[in-house]
Amino acid sequence: MFSRPARGLLDFSLAILCVWTAWHHTPAGALVRRGMAWALGHRSTARPLLDYYALGGSSGLPAALPSSSEPLVRRLTGADALAQGTHLALQTLSAEARAPALELAREQGIPPEVLLDAVRGPSAVKRLHAHLERDFPDEESRLAALFVGQVPTRYAVARLHAEGDSPSLERLARQLPSGFEEATGAAAQALALTTAFELAWPVPEHSRISSPFGYRINPVLGVRKLHTGVDLAVRTGTEVRAVADGTVSRASEDDVNGQVIILTHGRGVTTAYCHNSRLLVRSGQRVARGDVIARSGNTGRSTGPHLHYQLALFAQPVDPLRFRPKTLAVVDNAFSE
Repeated sequence: MFSRPARGLLDFSLAILCVWTAWHHTPAGALVRRGMAWALGHRSTARPLLDYYALGGSSGLPAALPSSSEPLVRRLTGADALAQGTHLALQTLSAEARAPALELAREQGIPPEVLLDAVRGPSAVKRLHAHLERDFPDEESRLAALFVGQVPTRYAVARLHAEGDSPSLERLARQLPSGFEEATGAAAQALALTTAFELAWPVPEHSRISSPFGYRINPVLGVRKLHTGVDLAVRTGTEVRAVADGTVSRASEDDVNGQVIILTHGRGVTTAYCHNSRLLVRSGQRVARGDVIARSGNTGRSTGPHLHYQLALFAQPVDPLRFRPKTLAVVDNAFSE
């Protein structure tokens, strides 16, 4: 069959391995398997893999959350959350893209190095927001002015007002000339981070963290995998509350996550609540911060009663404890999924 039998056999084996991997371990393969199972009337094994990707199976942190950032020492809300989110997003920019923010800082008598300092930076950024608030009263146009510059932002805001539109960051970005893509992207990251800092907690805050975010040996599969959320060891039937206003983008059940709810909060922020015993909301429903959306449980691939709580920014899972005070980061590996 092959002119060089040994080499040909090796190539053939590698090709079979690639096809097998694509068939069983990629979203495309899972979709094909699920479609074939539906056509033949069989039970599909692809659902857990598809649900994993739906919950954000990618690893790593978004650019706007530097890996060196420490957990908070106090809860952030309002102007403090906005300042912290803006400060972190500024750190991701190139020197050229930081120029408008640094120039504004100089005008206010703030040395550029202070603006980027881990300790003093958030307070300095808060001063810049306070200075811009008179001309840019809404949060999103103020972020645009800080990252892009006041002159182009005024132009964009005027255009939107003339067209009868409100100055959301997305609309402002469309009115700006080319060359500001990095800056507007960082402004969007700042909004996502601000939202994340203001999130509540889904169960009582004294609940134990039974398994933290990060790579670990999966207790069921026995392989090293990214644990894309935190496990909160609570009794079955514990009230699970929405951490912010949002829309239910998914309320269903699968073999891995059990009874799961995913909420979309806007600004690139989503949260997921897995292994529940009962779901109290439906897909498409609007929920308010603090609403009881489920009862915790032990459904799906789980080794004990707990809630798996997951936070994602722009579809990438991040450690929810990065946005919580240090006093909540209590780990007890009694349970894990």
